[in-house]
Amino acid sequence: MATKARRPERRQEPLSRERIVGAAVELLDTVGESGLTFRVLAEHLATGPGAIYWHVTGKAELLAAATEAVVATIADDATDATPQEAIRDLALGVFDAIDAHPWVGAQLARTSWQSPMLGVFERIGRQVQALQVPEAAQFTAASALLNYILGVAGQNAVNTLTLRPDTNRTDFLDAVATEWAQLDPDQYGFTRNIAGQLREHDDRAEFVAGIDLILAGITARRRSADAAWPPPSK
Repeated sequence: MATKARRPERRQEPLSRERIVGAAVELLDTVGESGLTFRVLAEHLATGPGAIYWHVTGKAELLAAATEAVVATIADDATDATPQEAIRDLALGVFDAIDAHPWVGAQLARTSWQSPMLGVFERIGRQVQALQVPEAAQFTAASALLNYILGVAGQNAVNTLTLRPDTNRTDFLDAVATEWAQLDPDQYGFTRNIAGQLREHDDRAEFVAGIDLILAGITARRRSADAAWPPPSK
């Protein structure tokens, strides 16, 4: 006689918004945004969808809350850090958070001027002020940093999602570098020349190097008495 499949035992601890958001982050990490439904989430929490709707009105709110939970893990600025160090640490915090949770990149890109990235923008802006950037240029400087951080970290996440899980990074980069090295030298002279650097590069180190380039430009322009902030539009 066939036995009935047992239902998963319901957890005794009360269902809270924090538990729901934590479970959503876990599912987003494993099945992605398309795989996150209230039915799947309810099964993961051993509850009913109605209980979840009591705490979260819909998927958009759930995604926003999950993204905010991940961004909240980024460490606060160290009190003894220089502005450059604080910006570098914050940028790496965002990069690492998106690298660990690739779906976050798309969510932040959709709401780059809203919470939770507004908090990151505020932290960048305060360090830009500490660098004594002229007030008229603070928005430009902070925006350039934020856009670089989101753009590069987001693209790194896209690369992670695009590659097959069993892809060997070293082999993949070696194959691409080999292709670059064989390009037409008249049409792709630069790309051919730096093919070897692609093979050996480290994504995180290159990301930090880009931050340092932007900070060097901000510092150099700040020191130039003749520089217009921001440069006049043509």
